[in-house]
Amino acid sequence: MPERLAEMFVNRWTPLIILWITIPTYVYMAPMNQPHVFTSGSSLELNRLSEERRILNRSKRGWVWNQMFVLEEFSGPEPILVGRLHTDLDPGSKKIKYILSGDGAGTIFQINDITGDIHAIKRLDREEKAEYTLTAQAVDWETNKPLEPPSEFIIKVQDINDNAPEFLNGPYHATVPEMSILGTSVTNVTATDADDPVYGNSAKLVYSILEGQPYFSIEPETAIIKTALPNMDREAKEEYLVVIQAKDMGGHSGGLSGTTTLTVTLTDVNDNPPKFAQSLYHFSVPEDVVLGTAIGRVKANDQDIGENAQSSYDIIDGDGTALFEITSDAQAQDGIIRLRKPLDFETKKSYTLKVEAANVHIDPRFSGRGPFKDTATVKIVVEDADEPPVFSSPTYLLEVHENAALNSVIGQVTARDPDVTSSPVRFSIDRHTDLERQFNINADDGKITLATPLDRELSVWHNITIIATEIRNHSQISRVPVAIKVLDVNDNAPEFASEYEAFLCENGKPGQVIQTVSAMDKDDPKNGHYFLYSLLPEMVNNPNFTIKKNEDNSLSILAKHNGFNRQKQEVYLLPIVISDSGNPPLSSTSTLTIRVCGCSNDGVVQSCNVEAYVLPIGLSMGALIAILACIILLLVIVVLFVTLRRHKNEPLIIKDDEDVRENIIRYDDEGGGEEDTEAFDIATLQNPDGINGFLPRKDIKPDLQFMPRQGLAPVPNGVDVDEFINVRLHEADNDPTAPPYDSIQIYGYEGRGSVAGSLSSLESTTSDSDQNFDYLSDWGPRFKRLGELYSVGESDKET
Repeated sequence: MPERLAEMFVNRWTPLIILWITIPTYVYMAPMNQPHVFTSGSSLELNRLSEERRILNRSKRGWVWNQMFVLEEFSGPEPILVGRLHTDLDPGSKKIKYILSGDGAGTIFQINDITGDIHAIKRLDREEKAEYTLTAQAVDWETNKPLEPPSEFIIKVQDINDNAPEFLNGPYHATVPEMSILGTSVTNVTATDADDPVYGNSAKLVYSILEGQPYFSIEPETAIIKTALPNMDREAKEEYLVVIQAKDMGGHSGGLSGTTTLTVTLTDVNDNPPKFAQSLYHFSVPEDVVLGTAIGRVKANDQDIGENAQSSYDIIDGDGTALFEITSDAQAQDGIIRLRKPLDFETKKSYTLKVEAANVHIDPRFSGRGPFKDTATVKIVVEDADEPPVFSSPTYLLEVHENAALNSVIGQVTARDPDVTSSPVRFSIDRHTDLERQFNINADDGKITLATPLDRELSVWHNITIIATEIRNHSQISRVPVAIKVLDVNDNAPEFASEYEAFLCENGKPGQVIQTVSAMDKDDPKNGHYFLYSLLPEMVNNPNFTIKKNEDNSLSILAKHNGFNRQKQEVYLLPIVISDSGNPPLSSTSTLTIRVCGCSNDGVVQSCNVEAYVLPIGLSMGALIAILACIILLLVIVVLFVTLRRHKNEPLIIKDDEDVRENIIRYDDEGGGEEDTEAFDIATLQNPDGINGFLPRKDIKPDLQFMPRQGLAPVPNGVDVDEFINVRLHEADNDPTAPPYDSIQIYGYEGRGSVAGSLSSLESTTSDSDQNFDYLSDWGPRFKRLGELYSVGESDKET
């Protein structure tokens, strides 16, 4: 029986441990990757081993414990057998009970108290706990008295490759100087694997680069990253992204892997000399400027950064070396020209200086690239006192979106009077530079606001000139150019780039490209244009044509079938929806006209007009032209006839619409009382054209030549209207050139002795009415004068 048990456990695929309890006990230590069998006495043949591989331990107790092994992550249908406890004191009568205690006893490991079999009832994870310490004891089944002293043993969890490598400190950042030689070390990374580094290759890692070649390389074992290209230039590219992979199982197939990123930044070295932005600088300075005042700034640009870009400025030549000095601004990296001694405009009006900019820190490795310095000329003009205002900047660059709200502030310009008196400054816009008055400016603070809507598609740049004027001396003005850039918003839908007209051959083939069209968008997105083309929803299943988007952002229209016949249908209209990629996207529908034409066998268009349909009915093009000419001739005759009829019916008497005898003059204004002397002018009744002339007749010539009478002088307002009318009537009766028919003259005057009487209330003072007009004084200042008149009339009457 013991021999068969040993053979069974030796042949199992999972490592097992059998503990045999005896007095004395011999323990055999097998390799960890072989089945572990613990024997005692002569119970098993495996006990017959050489004396070199035996450890003899004598003890007063019945067993000596060692360690057992069990695989992690085992998830079979039944609990896995870890090992068995057994003692020679057990005669097989089931009077001995085995007890297990310690780590995981009863929860993870379970023992059969009769047979001593130990099973793992839960899935184990070596990375959570690598070993368990337990205590075993054999007791009497009935009395529970210990038969042997308790003994401690260990169950170790064997590892499997179930954990991928991890970069605990990633992502990584590293720097390396630019222009480094090949193989310069950048940094090293480290990945960890939670698997057992002792058992197999589960934790043996190999490193490689997935992205970042050919600029960098990595050592597979040490994970040291090095440069793979020499002389990498920071000014060309400053930052590189490297993707690194760590793979276990020695990098062999089936291993698990993990990745991380390394950002490599090239640090700057002084490999570029300074360079002035311009070779000649112009500055002006008032003669009464305070000593030490900054006259101007010059700057030499250096592509390097930090201390490698630091330059020192010096005046090396010129006629003003004693009057001016130049200092270096470490923050702005420019040279400031300052005044050292007083200036005199009457003595000398200009100076010329030669300034030099040289790098402070020079790297001898790159001295062969040339001198690390540059020179420029500075011309300084001395101006007389009472200087005009000076703007804070020689030019201004402002930006505004084309959909900006009206009256919104675009930017601000500032200026000051450099004179000692420091006059306040008022701002204005030179309207010669803003003819459309699209901008306004606050005269006090220089804030520029939007006056009219902008449209970037009409004008991207607006260049205006701002004028600053001293309030105390309006002759002192300064001007500054302001460039306003209109930023784009997506406010224009795409459309066809041109008016397309496609031609389709009657003998065309299916799938043939009829026309390739492209779209245009007046907007200018940052990432360029990208158009989407589609047919209208109701035209998606068009039986005749289909569309295909091309890689160059254009669209091809293809024919679905052949057999097109222009006699059945000559023209097809294909609506195409074009959408842009703006936010929000805009779209428009453009219609493509497809004309069916007759073509040769090689696809050359021959005829697309309608002449082919006219000829079959017997009418040529010449006949059609003749018919059209006849129609035009008839229209001309009709127009001439109508014109002659109108001329014949023209009236015989020359009339003037402004003749007062034929007009009613109406006044809608109310009188202003006695103080109003211009409410009605009697001269209106005069004939302005008839004073110095007459109305001739067209049908007869008068026998008596009528001599025009002298024009009457304007009639004063006090003349009798009745007398004036009678004079006019007499003149008309004796005028041989007057019309022979009666003429009704209507005047807005009642005349003396009218039966109706006067409707005016001004004559009520002569009536017998006892009406009291005192209430007119309560109607306000407008009726005050009228109330006084009536009050005076009543008082006179009483008197």
